[in-house]
Order: sequence, then C-alpha cells, then structure tokens
Amino acid sequence: MDKERADALRKEWEAEEEIAHIHGWDFSHIHGKYSEEDDLPWDYEQIVNEYRTPDMKMLDYDTGGGEFLLSLKHPYENTAATEGYPPNVEICKEVLLPLGIDFRECADESHIPFDGDSFDLFINRHGSFDPEECCRVLRPGGLFITEQVGSENDRDLVKLVLPDLPKPFSDLKLDIQGKKFEEAGFELLRAEEAFRPIIFYDIGAFVWFAHIIEWEFTGFSVDRCFDKLLELQEEIDRNGKIEGTIHRYLIVARKKG
Repeated sequence: MDKERADALRKEWEAEEEIAHIHGWDFSHIHGKYSEEDDLPWDYEQIVNEYRTPDMKMLDYDTGGGEFLLSLKHPYENTAATEGYPPNVEICKEVLLPLGIDFRECADESHIPFDGDSFDLFINRHGSFDPEECCRVLRPGGLFITEQVGSENDRDLVKLVLPDLPKPFSDLKLDIQGKKFEEAGFELLRAEEAFRPIIFYDIGAFVWFAHIIEWEFTGFSVDRCFDKLLELQEEIDRNGKIEGTIHRYLIVARKKG
C-alpha cells in the first residue's frame, strides 16, 4: 500500500477513534458496515415474552439505556431496572423514572439494591450477574432469563490486532455458568450455546467497535495497531470483508422452593 493512501486511512481511522462513544446500547453509527447476531438459534425477546405475564414483578439488570426494556411494554408499575455505566445511568434517570419504573443505579452484580424475594422475573442481556444474588432477589419459583457473551467472543478479531492480549473472561461458558446456577439454587429450564460470524466491511467501523468494546480490545488504538489495521484493510481490498466469531449462550432458570 502506498504512503499517500496509508496516511489518508490513518486520518480516517483516527477520526473514528475520536468519536467512538455509545448512547445507551446504540450501534447505529456502524449499521451497514458490519453484521452480527443475524442467525442466533434463539430469539431472546421471544423467549422473555414466552415466560412473561403482565402481573409479574420484573427486573432488567444492566438495562443499558432501557431500550429493550421499554420495547417489552411491561406494566411500568411492575417494572424495575438497574444500570451501572454512568452515561447510561443518566439516560435511565431521564427516561425511565418519569414513567414510574423503579430504576436504581447499580454497578455491583453481587449487591443489587432491592430486597430479597422482590421479583418474579429477572432478565439480563449481556450484563453482569452473580447467580447467588439473582437467587436472593427472586421469589421462589421466579425465573432468570439471560443471553450472555461468552469467553470466546471476538477472540479471533482481537488476535488480529492485539495477538498477545490474554483472554479476559475465561469462565464465561455455558457448562461452567450453568453449574453455578444449579449450585445457587436454580433448576435449568433452557441452556444453549452458539458460535456465529461477525463480519466487518469497513475498517473504520472496526476501529469504532474496538474502542466501544474496550474490555475485549484492551489497549487498542489506531497508533498502536496501525500496521495490523493496514493488513486488515488489504484483506478487505481482496475479499470485501474481515470475519470473526461471536460466542453467545442462553440460560433460562427457575428458582427452587
């Protein structure tokens, strides 16, 4: 690749790096430039709605900006939510509290700020969790439903730019977490795991993504990884895309008792 084009790409990628931020859990900035989760073998929203009834007291832990929660249209008086990421906390205060949703700030999954036996349904999509604390806040017979990001998520993409970076969450696998829920007092109703492609058609979108998912791409920057990014650009020039793998697992569990 000639120097003029490399310099232009550096400026373009540094611009993406500069504006990389997230509002709620909104990836619209890179829509059309990447794809993922198009073919998971389950539909998280459908599963939640299969178990959810309007009379249930429901908690959405790590709700982001409340986007998914509000899409469920659960009765507000029976709805609670938590969030720990400061920018999203402010969004939740502005959006959820005026509706009558019981929103509380929480950044510690082992100390959820609600009394024990408070909820019939506890939902959590891509958020942190502690099986024992989930059990504490659920009533006997209460349901926990989660779709989670597994330990192998994006690892092949990470290695393309940060080959020596260790795996951050090695225990986030279905067999390990399913056992933890059983030990905490749950009966597993569904337990599934999936590996599916994630595809980028634009390296600027990849740069933005890597900055947003900083816990996977720890230490990533255009400057540090520039030569690797140029190699990825050449891959896109040849094949139109770069491809990695997402890792997801699903747990639906009922509290015994």
